[in-house]
Amino acid sequence: MLSYNSLRIVCPFRALLHPNWLMTNRQSVNKTVTCSAHCVSPSFPKKNTWQRQNNLKPTGNERKLQYLTYAASSPRNYCTGQFKLNCWNCKQPLDQTPAFFCLTCKAVQPPEEDTSLFIIMDCDYKFSLDTHKLQKRYLHLQRSLHPDNFSQKSVEEQEYSESYSALVNKAYHTLLKPLSRGLYMLELKGMVIEEGTDSGADPEFLMELMEINEALDEVKTPEEANKIGQHTKGKLAVLTEEIDAALLKGELPSAKALLAQMKYFANIEEKVKEKLSEFM
Repeated sequence: MLSYNSLRIVCPFRALLHPNWLMTNRQSVNKTVTCSAHCVSPSFPKKNTWQRQNNLKPTGNERKLQYLTYAASSPRNYCTGQFKLNCWNCKQPLDQTPAFFCLTCKAVQPPEEDTSLFIIMDCDYKFSLDTHKLQKRYLHLQRSLHPDNFSQKSVEEQEYSESYSALVNKAYHTLLKPLSRGLYMLELKGMVIEEGTDSGADPEFLMELMEINEALDEVKTPEEANKIGQHTKGKLAVLTEEIDAALLKGELPSAKALLAQMKYFANIEEKVKEKLSEFM
């Protein structure tokens, strides 16, 4: 059970918006705290199911490989090693990974299964990445692989371009935001944050969330909503730094706990946006 003094420390929003609230609502501290983790990020599948959501079409026997797994010697090498592929069209070896096009006949290639989204987007495997570079890569790939470019090509190239375009789109939106990026990095390590897993959360943290949500429900002006929004952005910025540090050190349980907190604050951030839209 949280004390009145604890409430004053972790829950500033009532006092900020309604100065007399703490004096008239001391008894509310004793009520049970229940929070649900409704995340605004994409729903991530369980281990080894990420690529199943890409809806990629079968690529034929000539593309089947024997995969070799190896320990990553650097962040960029967190992927699956493999023998070289041959172009489905001209049968010449493909020298690039991932191979979007054959350098010999210029035919678009089918996406390779199990390729890391970081590799597809030419990003270092780390939580803190250059989003400007990511956007440039996304625009370049979409211009090159857009299905409209292959309307006069073979059926195979039309299908492959559609599959690759969808995969690039998924990769971009997954890696763009810190929350979805971090969840994907955990998934690559075999860790998934289940929905509604707040039973082990710190009571003071849950109380803070409850107070922020209640304060947001009661705001009367855009200025009040903006105060909560700025506080939430500050929390997300701190969490981003802490998650980055935890992942760099390989402290996966710590990163997982921090990402769970980020899910809550990302949800509040979306609620603030909705509240502000009501004043327009």
